[in-house]
Amino acid sequence: MERRTEARNPRARGLSSMSTREILELLNDEDATVPAAVRRALPEIERAVELVVASLAKGGHLFYVGAGTSGRLGVLDASEMPPTFGVDPEMVTGIIAGGDHALRMSIEGAEDKPLGIRDLSPRFRPGDVVVGISASGRAPYVVDAVANAKADLHAAATIAITFNATSELARAADVAIVVDVGPEILAGSSRMKAGTATKLILNMLSTTAMVKLGRTRDDLMVDLRPTNAKLRERAIRMVAAEAAVPADEAERRLERWGWHVRAAIEDRWPGA
Repeated sequence: MERRTEARNPRARGLSSMSTREILELLNDEDATVPAAVRRALPEIERAVELVVASLAKGGHLFYVGAGTSGRLGVLDASEMPPTFGVDPEMVTGIIAGGDHALRMSIEGAEDKPLGIRDLSPRFRPGDVVVGISASGRAPYVVDAVANAKADLHAAATIAITFNATSELARAADVAIVVDVGPEILAGSSRMKAGTATKLILNMLSTTAMVKLGRTRDDLMVDLRPTNAKLRERAIRMVAAEAAVPADEAERRLERWGWHVRAAIEDRWPGA
């Protein structure tokens, strides 16, 4: 049976003969269907978030495991957590088949080796959570990590993000987030709609988890690390607005508290 992620999209017939505008409109129309497809998976995403929050609240860690585009998206989301939410860099970790070199260069054969659990093991602790990401749901590297995380590493939970409901990955996980985005405009190129959906889901998982863990003040990133001029300006604006003080006083507070936004708003160190 042809996998949904490999099927040809009938709307793309004659793609090579289309004008530039026609191709762009077709791509845009197809991309516009992705959020609705993700929305249909909200019950599973909700369950996944609750499992992640339960683990992190007890000092656990979150691991994304993927290959190719899926792996790169996992590493991207993980890398954004420390500057955005001020968490320890090891709280959320992205692991990609082929190692860091695969972030820049395509190492397609890496996903065929069932070595996910090997790469996961050195950093994993009982009670951590594993999220396996594979568009087809059949990448041996990813399936290996998810299928063996509970038995070998005593994971608190395993989660799958995939676009194939009947895949090994979907069957192996405690919670399977399965999204049907339909065939890609370029047959089998899951970096497109499947990649977009993966990014949306990862945004939901990590952002909602951090909000539930108290790493924001409503919609404000009060635990961000203002490490450049843009972020320092943002920090000053947040403190000025939340503490109802002029910008110069906000900056003085930030300097007094080592540019810790939450502390500057409250004018005291957290926990004091």
